This record gives sequence, C-alpha cells and structure tokens, in this order.
Amino acid sequence: MNEIINVSQSTMLEALNRSEVDMQIATAKAYPRDVKKSLERIKAMAKADEETANGCFYHLSRGGDEINGVSVRMAEIIASCWGNLRVQSRIIGNDGRTITAQGVCHDLESNLAVSVEVKRKITGKNGQTFSEDMQVVTGNAACAIAFRNAVLKVVPKAITQGVINEVQEEAKKNIDLAKNRQQCVVYFVSLGVAETQLFEFLGINTMEEITADMIMNLRGIATAIKEGTTTVQETFVKPADEKAAAAKAKEKAEDAKKRAEAAINRSTNKVLTPEAQTAQNENSK
Repeated sequence: MNEIINVSQSTMLEALNRSEVDMQIATAKAYPRDVKKSLERIKAMAKADEETANGCFYHLSRGGDEINGVSVRMAEIIASCWGNLRVQSRIIGNDGRTITAQGVCHDLESNLAVSVEVKRKITGKNGQTFSEDMQVVTGNAACAIAFRNAVLKVVPKAITQGVINEVQEEAKKNIDLAKNRQQCVVYFVSLGVAETQLFEFLGINTMEEITADMIMNLRGIATAIKEGTTTVQETFVKPADEKAAAAKAKEKAEDAKKRAEAAINRSTNKVLTPEAQTAQNENSK
C-alpha cells in the first residue's frame, strides 16, 4: 500500500536553506581567506578610479557635529573582497509611518553572524504618507544602509581602517581645487541648493574660499544623499531655517529686554508730586 507523505513548503525551504548554508561553511573552511590579499583587493578596487574613490565615504552635519563614515559602496567592496561572507538585507516592517529594513552578515569562517535594523520615515512634513513609488525608493535606501551596517559590524575595523585611510588620502590627493570647486557648486545647484545657501553652509563668501577639506565633505554629503542617508532638506534647508528662527527668537528676546528696561526706567524716574518733591528736598538738607 502506497503511503502519501505530506511535506510542508516551509519545512522544505528550511531544509534547503540549512543545506545551502552548511555547504557554504564547508567551502569557507576548505578555502579560508588570506587577510593580506583581501586588504590588497579592497585597496585596488576602491582606488580603481577617481569616481569610485570619491564614493567610498559619506559626510553628515548633525547638530553642529561633523560625522564621517564608510559608504554603502565601500561596504560592498569590503564584503566582496573579504570573502566567505553571507550577506542579505530585506524589508521586515512597514507601519505606514516608518519602513524597517534588516541587514544580516554571517562570516562563514568564524561563524559570527550579526543582524541590524534600520528605520526610515515614509511621511512628509505634513504627516502624509509617501506614494507607493517613494516607499519603494525609501525601502531600497534602508536596505542598502542595513547591508552596510551589518558588513561593518562583522569585518573588523581594526584590520580595514588602514586601507580605508589610504583610500581617503588617495581621494583627497586627486583634488583639483579650480576644477572641483566649480563641479561641486554646479552639482549641488542641480539638486536645488542655491549657491548662496551652499556658501552659507560652508561659512564662506566666495567660491575661491572652498578648501580641499570642504570638497571632501561636499563629496561625502553628495554620497549620503545618493544613498538615502540624508536629504537636501535635512542638510541645507532645515539647518538654515532653524538658524533663521533662532536669530529671530534672539531678536525678539532682545527687544523684550529693551522694553522691560525702558519700563523700569520710566517707573524709577517718574515725575514726583509737589508734596513728594518737598519731602525729598527736606530730607536732602
């Protein structure tokens, strides 16, 4: 008698995934990475051309703090060259206000696995939820950032930091001030940032005052905007609006102080009645 055995789809998928991971671990153990060669590959790939080197880092200005870090592109290069890694990212939540992405990185040699989550808002200033297309774009950006964060949690920074510094120095060394100043201004104007707005952000008055460090920071900001880590609104518009609001509040406070001082002066220097004036004159004798 033939017996029918029912196997659930989830059980089959779980078994396939387990066998796939086991095979990858076995392969990683059989062909372990050469750390020195991995670092050389990271360096060669990141320095392949000027555009690649420039896109390896991001820069953010938050609350007066300057934040520099490794971009998604650099994390992809590190993951590819480090080898024997299993990396994935996916959307795990959407509550109508935020999208949550999960990044997982598994070092198949050391069996270290790290999972990180990244949240991104999907509502505008008016509280209205983004369109379906914009939610997809935001979700992709969140997945990319989750991928980066997971990789950087697993691959030791102590090992890669030297190569990262070298790539950064290479990018800075290739700066042509006259050419790159103009390119940066034109690029940010194309994003909707007025030239005066850009100069105010940098704390300068003319294009000729833009330094090599400023160009590196602007390139990092451009990378952060492309990756979805920040936006033009958050970087340029919001801080300018907050600064203007703070200046206006300060002006109002100073005006209120002057009015209060004037009122005090009027009350202390008020005109005395004849009787009070006579009493004051007698007391002064």
